[in-house]
Parts: sequence; structure tokens; C-alpha cells
Amino acid sequence: MELLRLDLQFFNQEKTEKATPKKRQDSRKKGQVAKSQDVNTSIMLFSIFMFLIVFGSYMGETLTGMYTYSFTEFIHWDLTIKNLESVLFQMTIEGVKVVFPIMAVAMVAAFLANYMQIGFLFTTETLKFDLKKVDPIKGFKRIFSARALVEFLKSMFKILAIGAVCLAVIWLNKDDIMLLSMKSVNESIIFFGELTIYMGVASSLILMFLSIPDYLYQRYDHEKNIKMSKQDVKDEHKNIEGDPLIKSRIKERQRQMAQQRMMSEVPQADVVITNPTHYAIAVKYDENRSDAPIVVAKGVDYVAYKIREIAKSNEVMLVENKWLARSLYQAVDLNEEIPEDFFQAVAEVLAYVYSVQRKV
Repeated sequence: MELLRLDLQFFNQEKTEKATPKKRQDSRKKGQVAKSQDVNTSIMLFSIFMFLIVFGSYMGETLTGMYTYSFTEFIHWDLTIKNLESVLFQMTIEGVKVVFPIMAVAMVAAFLANYMQIGFLFTTETLKFDLKKVDPIKGFKRIFSARALVEFLKSMFKILAIGAVCLAVIWLNKDDIMLLSMKSVNESIIFFGELTIYMGVASSLILMFLSIPDYLYQRYDHEKNIKMSKQDVKDEHKNIEGDPLIKSRIKERQRQMAQQRMMSEVPQADVVITNPTHYAIAVKYDENRSDAPIVVAKGVDYVAYKIREIAKSNEVMLVENKWLARSLYQAVDLNEEIPEDFFQAVAEVLAYVYSVQRKV
């Protein structure tokens, strides 16, 4: 009977964990943020139409002036290249005076709308060419995905809502529309201009209202898309902190190197104070180096055994003092001077060592 082998990791790839701060930062650098385009559109349209309410009459006068000047002045000019260039230049300047303020308001409004949602963000990642974006299979999946269906229903609802608002504005002004035949052309143009602005303001307000649930949905969808599996979180932690196995090997290697350096100091020690078997403390006194004796090596059990062996092979004297060996091991770190509390005891040991060495 053939057994089917399964990799259990495949059952642990469900994205159930919230995105870590690093994952959020990486997604933000790629331009993947929770942003509603409807918020941008509604704020931009509202700003433009409010600008038209304030400066619309001036812009209308500018456009009317262009029309009047063309048919009162330019029509009398001779048709030459120089005159044609002059006409085009003046008309362009007047057109810029009308169009540029609207463009400036739209850009400022779009910037503020984006800043309100995601803060300041500049990235070129979204401009990079990606073959996945032109993959017909993935494109087909995107067209018939659940997100595409939501976007379609949302667009239809927006069209119906804005259409209803515009129809309501027209219905409220139906009496004035019916009386347009009794008004002059100038009055009719002003009326239609005002009516258009009213419909634009109303539409932008209803779109702004509809953008609130859309923004909440975009945040929900973004959080869902950047969720991580348990394995993703482990891998990220491993990449940040380093592989625990490698870290442990590095620490072990560092410990071995430190121990080797410590053992190389034992031959220069004046004395090794022992427990006698569990503790070994190598002490050296150099008046040119420090004012008090220094612990140049210390260890317990196997390390203590190695210290004793190196001391014996290099004719460094071993002195048994259980209390002093244990106390120095616990109280003094490597390459540190012994505390004042141990001066008397260590001095007696060193004095004994020096006396023995003189006799020899």
C-alpha cells in the first residue's frame, strides 16, 4: 500500500496573523496603503466647485472678455504670421489665467485628501514595470474577482446617487427653467452656470458621504491583504533577530575565543586559588598595571581543571582556600581588580607564594 506523504507546513500557511510593524512599513514603501479614491475625488470636486462659487463670476467675465475682444479687435487685423502668433499668445495667456487657478485648487485638494488618509508618502515602486500586471490570466481573475464585483456595484450606486441628486436640483429649479424663454441670453448663461455649480456641490457632498464606508472598506481590505501566516511571522523574526542556531554557534565561538584568551593569561599569574576541585581563580599583581591584584582567569569544574593543569605545566603555584576561591569567583569579574574586602586574604596568599618562591 503506497503511503501519501504530506508536508504539514502547507496546513499552516493560512494568513491569520495581523501584520507586524515591519510588514506594514514594507507594504507602505511599495505603495500598498489603505486609501479610498472616492475621498480624493469628492474633496477635489467640492474644492473646485467652491472655488467657482467665489471666483466664477470673474472667470466668466474673463471668458466673455476674450470673446468680445476677439470679435471687436482681432477681426480687423491682417492675416499674417506675426498677427496670428500674437493672437495665439494672448489667447493662451488669457486661457491660462482661467484654467491654472482651477488646476492649482485641484492639485492642492488632491494632496490634502491623500495626506489625510495616508500621511506623506513618496515611492516609485508603483511606477516600476511588473510582468505580473500584464499577465492575461491574472488580469482575467482580477476582472471577475470579488473585489471587482464590489467596485462595480459601488460605481453603479454612485452613479444612481449622483444622478438622483442632480435630478433633485433640476426639479427644485424647474419653474426657473420653464421661464428661461423670457430671459436674455446673458441671464440664461448665468442661470445655467449657477445651476451647474449647485449640482456639482451637491454631487460632491453626496460623494463625500459615500466615501466614508468606502474608506472603511479599503482599510478592511488592506488589513486582510497584508495579514501574515504564522510561518511568515517566524521567518520575519528570524530575519530580524537572526537564525537562533547560527546565533548560538556564534556565541559558542565567542565564548571559546574568550576562554582561550583567558587561558593564555594563566601562565603569567602569580597564584591560582582553588576550592580545590570546583573553583579556580588565577590572580596576578602588577604594581605598574594596577593598585590591586587582578583576576586574570576564573572557572568552575572543567574550566577550573584546565586552569589548574595550565598552572601546573607553567609552574604557577596552586593555593587551596575554599572560602576565598568561591567568594572571588562570585564577587569579581574577569580582568577586574579584587574588592577592598578581599585585600587582606589575597595579600596573605601572595605573601605565602612570594616566600615560597624566595626559598626555592
